[in-house]
This record gives sequence, C-alpha cells and structure tokens, in this order.
Amino acid sequence: MPAHHFEMRFTSTPRGARLARRLCAERLHAWGIPYGTEEHDAVVLLVAELSANAAHHGRVPGRDFLVRLTVPAGPLSTVRIEVADTRGERLPEPARRLPGADRTDGRGLLLVAALADRWGWGPRPCEAPGKVVWAEYDRRNHAAQTVLGQM
Repeated sequence: MPAHHFEMRFTSTPRGARLARRLCAERLHAWGIPYGTEEHDAVVLLVAELSANAAHHGRVPGRDFLVRLTVPAGPLSTVRIEVADTRGERLPEPARRLPGADRTDGRGLLLVAALADRWGWGPRPCEAPGKVVWAEYDRRNHAAQTVLGQM
C-alpha cells in the first residue's frame, strides 16, 4: 500500500482555509480514513486550525499558504499536516491560559496541542520567506487508547 500525499496552495482568506479543510477531509475519506471517525475528525480539525491561523496570522496580501497532508502506508501510521505561510516574523505561540468567554480567538493552538501528538514550527525550506507549522497525529497511539477505553 503506497503512502498518500496531498499538497495545494490556497488563498490567505477564510474561504481558502475552509477549502483546505474540505479538500483534506475528502482526501482522508478517499484514503480509507472515513468521515465520522475519531481520527478523521481530529485530523480535519488540525488542518482547519492550522489553515485558519495561516490565513489570519500568517497572511501577507497577495501571497498564498500551502497545505501538505501525508498519510504513510499502513493503518497505524502517523498522519502529518504541514501548513506554510509567508510571514516569518509572526511565530506560533499557544495562549498561556484559556481566553475568557467574551473572546472568540486564542483557542486554535490550544486545540492543536490537545489533539496532536506532536506539533511545532520551523523556517520554510529553500530559503523561502515564512514558516511551516506542522502537527502529527499518531494513529497507533489513538488506536491503542480506543482499545484500552473499551476494556
């Protein structure tokens, strides 16, 4: 079974972020991670949060953001999401505490940290301006948690 890979550029707008989420959801389903499963929902939420952050915080007018989704072969592989934007001076930093109920922002990276097994950021490759924010979802780890929860 070969590894699956999806990569596409999107406009740095809320519409671009929604399209990234939708297309990654479709790909995951086509690759055997079906809609409505815990792992599908978790990975799609990671894509949604990282894409929304790229469109909002990493936005440079006239520049797109790039989403890369990789699912290696095997049912217990690690899914990797990478989102690259062109704004290198605004580095991701999760909120130190949960924002108040009156705020609608500040929760995205808290969700990423809670759902992902690992996440981080680094400079874009090839000396391109900007950064890459990535998250990994370890399917083996979550499959084991599901089995333990059923006992």
